[in-house]
Amino acid sequence: MEDKSILKEMKILSTKIEKVIEKHKTLWLKQWTLHKIEIPEEQAEDIAEKISKALEPEHPWYADFKNNELHFIVFRDKVFRIDRTNNKQYDEAKNYGISLGIPEYQVDFHPDIKNWERK
Repeated sequence: MEDKSILKEMKILSTKIEKVIEKHKTLWLKQWTLHKIEIPEEQAEDIAEKISKALEPEHPWYADFKNNELHFIVFRDKVFRIDRTNNKQYDEAKNYGISLGIPEYQVDFHPDIKNWERK
C-alpha cells in the first residue's frame, strides 16, 4: 500500500509475512504481508474505497475482504462488490485483475479456484 494510514481504520486480527520467491512474480518486493482484518459491515463500502485509493499505482495489486453474503475485491481505482453466489461477478473481477497484469494464479478469490500455495 502506498498509504498505510487506512490500516488504522480497521482491526487487524493477524499478520502473516512471507519471503518473496520467483513464483510470486513480484521480485521488486522482499516480502508479502497479509493482514487478516475485521471491518464493521456498515463501513465496508467506505473502507473499500479508501483501500482502492491507497494501493500503490506502480504495480497491479488487489485487496479483498468478505462476509457471508458479500465479497469486496479492491483494485486501485476500482472496487468490485460481489454477491458471493454470483460466479459471473467473480469472473469479471478475476478478468479485470488479469488484464492489469496480475498472474492468474494470484487472483485466487474466485470460488472455482483453490487457494494457491506460496512455496
